[in-house]
Amino acid sequence: MKEFWNERYNSEEYVYGEVPNEYFHSRFTQFDPGEILFAAEGEGRNAVFAAKCDWKVTAFDVSIEAKKKAERLAKKHKVELDYRVGELPDLGFEKGDFDAIALIYAHFPVEVRKKYHELLISYLRRDGLIFFEGFSKKHKIYQDKNPGVGGPKDEALLFSMEEIKEDFGSLNFLELYEAEVDLKEGKGHDGLGAVIRFVAQKK
Repeated sequence: MKEFWNERYNSEEYVYGEVPNEYFHSRFTQFDPGEILFAAEGEGRNAVFAAKCDWKVTAFDVSIEAKKKAERLAKKHKVELDYRVGELPDLGFEKGDFDAIALIYAHFPVEVRKKYHELLISYLRRDGLIFFEGFSKKHKIYQDKNPGVGGPKDEALLFSMEEIKEDFGSLNFLELYEAEVDLKEGKGHDGLGAVIRFVAQKK
């Protein structure tokens, strides 16, 4: 997957645009600044937005090209990011490091998904928050009609409500729902799609 994402991000254009995800933007701004981790952050649009909101921002991705573009975007907006490249277990994070974690289209491989979600929850402090948006199983129907809407082509990488409740069941869901959305996030997410969204808090 590293090679796939390096190729995807190896361009001047920001594949998913430079503005933050709409759902993340609408929920995130309701909370006071702290320390946040962005998982599979790609080109940095959400991380840079958080840094502009006075949060201390850490992010990671498997792609070095993603990091380069995120740092370029951060420089443009005169903010700083701690952006790491590699697989989650090898990045040096510890239990209770963060006040919040953002999972915006962080579709991990099936064989590590549950383990990674458990790790991420452990990195949260008590009362810490997770902001989540990802493509649901129903998204395949939209992809078939419009490939330009993006998202994983492997249906196993898409989320069901049952999987979300299983993986994040130790948290208190402040909201959790599935919806049809009209995505306008660069050329990578363009058109109608099906997503699952939630904000949850560590007990």
